[in-house]
Amino acid sequence: MRFEDLNWLDVESYLKNEDRLMMVLGACEQHGYLSLLTDVRIPMALADAASQQTGVLVAPPLNFGASPYFLSYPGTLSLRLDTLLDVIEDLVRSVYQAGFRRVLILNGHGGNDPVRGRLYELVSALPGLRVAWYAWWSAHSVSAVAQAHGLKSYHAGWIEAFPFTRVADLPAGEKIPPRVEGLLSAEETRRVFGDGVFGGPYQVESEILDDIWRAALADVLELLNFSE
Repeated sequence: MRFEDLNWLDVESYLKNEDRLMMVLGACEQHGYLSLLTDVRIPMALADAASQQTGVLVAPPLNFGASPYFLSYPGTLSLRLDTLLDVIEDLVRSVYQAGFRRVLILNGHGGNDPVRGRLYELVSALPGLRVAWYAWWSAHSVSAVAQAHGLKSYHAGWIEAFPFTRVADLPAGEKIPPRVEGLLSAEETRRVFGDGVFGGPYQVESEILDDIWRAALADVLELLNFSE
């Protein structure tokens, strides 16, 4: 159940019995051969699947994150970090004002991680606000699935190559991760990583991705069980 399917009266009615909300943070950035909105599509799909099972409302996703290192790849749209932090604060304050008190943030992009610092400030400043944060690709359950199949996860590689993130044919084989020391500029990032995939297999069997998906969805459903 998404905001876009409701009017304000519906949301007001929802809040009479429920104060949970899922918010998706993503990015519009290069993902090799995958969609530029991969970091939105995956957490949004998890939110929709969890909403179908629980009825918890899903806010519109934030399609832009902090991706300065990918700006030499056309199609990447990046927010400055201070802008991103302020946007997140404004959105959280908005939903808090409406009456939401338990917010699960499904983050799809590693560059958004500094947002957590601002969220700690908000939890301290807004009475009764509870926030949970979930970055699916780094979750212990997801990492355990990858390790069980002898795989490591890399940006734009196999672990993000779900059917709904593919917009082109994927190469066969595996990419050797380049050696990186220190922070790279956008130009250096493109020179080092080339097609934008950081390493590992470009694709794996669908059964492995199914296992990854089930593990991530189970995490989301568990996190929605906020204590009262």
